[in-house]
Amino acid sequence: MAHFAKIDENTNEVLTVLKVNDSDVLNKNGVETESVGQQYLEQNNNWPAHLWIQTSYNTRNGKYLDENGEVSADQSKVFRGNYATVGSVWDAQNQLFWPPKPFPSWVKNSSEVDWQSPIGAQPSLTEEQVNQNLSGTNLWGYIWNEDNQSWDLFDNLNP
Repeated sequence: MAHFAKIDENTNEVLTVLKVNDSDVLNKNGVETESVGQQYLEQNNNWPAHLWIQTSYNTRNGKYLDENGEVSADQSKVFRGNYATVGSVWDAQNQLFWPPKPFPSWVKNSSEVDWQSPIGAQPSLTEEQVNQNLSGTNLWGYIWNEDNQSWDLFDNLNP
C-alpha cells in the first residue's frame, strides 16, 4: 500500500491521509511512482494532483522503521521525515512532514524532524523517582510549562 497526504494549498497542513493500492501507483514499467499516484487521486478524489504528497508509513523522526517498529539498519528508505498525519505540515522546500507544533515557543529540531522546547530535552527522572513510579507510590513525570518556559515535575498520583 502507498500512502498519500492531502495538503491544504494555503497552509500546507495535512487534511487527510489515504491508502492507495500498489497497482494504482505503478508506472508503465511497474515501478511505484508518486506522480502516477497523484494522478490517480486527482481523478478519483477531485483534488489537484500537486496537493497529494506521498508519505511513508514506516518513517518517524527522520528514521526508517522495520516491520517491528525498530529503527532499521537500512536507512536508505527513510522518506520525508515523518509519516504524515492530520494536522502535520508539509515543508515543500525541505521535502519533510513536520508534526503539529505542540507549543508556540518550541523550535524545529531538524536532525529528528520534530519539535523541541527552547530549553532542550525533557529532564530525566532520578533513580529514586523511577523506583517510586515502579512501586506505585508516585507517578512522576515532567510537563512543559509554556508560561514559565520550563519543564515542571508533577506526580499524577498525588496532584
